[in-house]
Amino acid sequence: MKVKYVYKNYYNLSTGIETNSKNVKNGSIFIALKGENFDGNQFVKESINNGALLVIMDNKKYFFSCKKVFLVKNSLTFLQKLATYHRCKNMHIPIIAIVGSNGKTTTKELIKNVLLKKYKKVHYTKYNYNNHIGIPLTVLSMPIDTEISVIEIGASHRKEIENMCCIIKPNYGYITNFGKAHLEGFGSVDGIINGKLELYEFIKKNKKFIFVNGDDPIQLNNSKNIKRFVFSGKKNNESDIILKYNKTNIQPTLSMDNIVIKSSLVGNYNLYNIACSVTIGIYFNISLNNIKNAIEEYIPNNYRSQILVKKNSKIIIDCYNANPTSMIKSLNFFNKNFFGKKMVILGDMLELGSFSKEEHEKIIFFLENSDIKIAYLIGNIFFNSKKINIKKIKIVKFLTTEIFIKWIIKNPIKNIKYIFIKGSRKIALEKTIPYIDP
Repeated sequence: MKVKYVYKNYYNLSTGIETNSKNVKNGSIFIALKGENFDGNQFVKESINNGALLVIMDNKKYFFSCKKVFLVKNSLTFLQKLATYHRCKNMHIPIIAIVGSNGKTTTKELIKNVLLKKYKKVHYTKYNYNNHIGIPLTVLSMPIDTEISVIEIGASHRKEIENMCCIIKPNYGYITNFGKAHLEGFGSVDGIINGKLELYEFIKKNKKFIFVNGDDPIQLNNSKNIKRFVFSGKKNNESDIILKYNKTNIQPTLSMDNIVIKSSLVGNYNLYNIACSVTIGIYFNISLNNIKNAIEEYIPNNYRSQILVKKNSKIIIDCYNANPTSMIKSLNFFNKNFFGKKMVILGDMLELGSFSKEEHEKIIFFLENSDIKIAYLIGNIFFNSKKINIKKIKIVKFLTTEIFIKWIIKNPIKNIKYIFIKGSRKIALEKTIPYIDP
């Protein structure tokens, strides 16, 4: 009954849902969530003073009698139930769910751009709202006149994708890939694969539809008994769409029916992200020329696969996040496709648990055997990893990004043609950009 009452107020009267009391304004519904270092229940009075229409809280310690305040068992669970209720009220809206170890956001952005060539009202995940808190907020932000929605699901442990699918109830699904991300939570590569395949299990159980990269045997083999639409770079009996990939260009390029699509992204590891958006566009009857325009109009941002040209250097920025799979793919591409004096600035790859030391030392081994001349490694894990002194590469380690910035101010980076930057989000390597080739 509380869910129905709060939803009625949310739908008819509120200005939106907030989980940060400082953002509450007149008409907001404030949901007090607990975190490792905070308890939103402490700010219930503040949210009411700021004009909250209703407040959901779950800590009796801070509860006080007020007609605006609802005490529940668990505020997060309540938020998720509220989102599920909204989705159930709006099952007419088709939703595409995107999961995977790498490339979810880029793929989602490309798909969104393609769909906008046909639909006026496309809803999609914004910011980094792809976890157990962000997803219900994303679902609740979906207007009832939405024509189609694209929602990404991030996951760091088993059953998380399954649980988020129960909220989203996707009509369509796509897995970008299976990489070494969140090994700490999933426990192994097999754990990662099984975690991503929870999407397939939901789609199959509910007789929905998936898009499949036919060049990925894991996707192909696990989707055999599900309704699917398959794209591939190879001619075979499974493929619905055949694409031709150009893997030699710095900016990923593919073609279909003699129409060439060249993206502004960097790296051939983005080819499948582009291919998926082409496939979905074709499935939804968008012309290939419109698909081409949508993809070529997309300019990467948020430190994902961007090229920044400075005075004497080209900086390839891909520092929104990192895991061993994405790191080695991008380093390999950088090493093979950029010619001239080149340098990397790499940050720790986080949430790898017991695999952390080994995976960081694999990166160092790669660097020591590459054509890269200088490597600056930042973060506690890299700082404490082994290196062997091969003279052809200079490796310098720093404990934090701030220490590195202080160092390059005194020791400016000069005469470097190409610079590649990548690391996990918490290392915040984008802070270094203003100090490079100033």
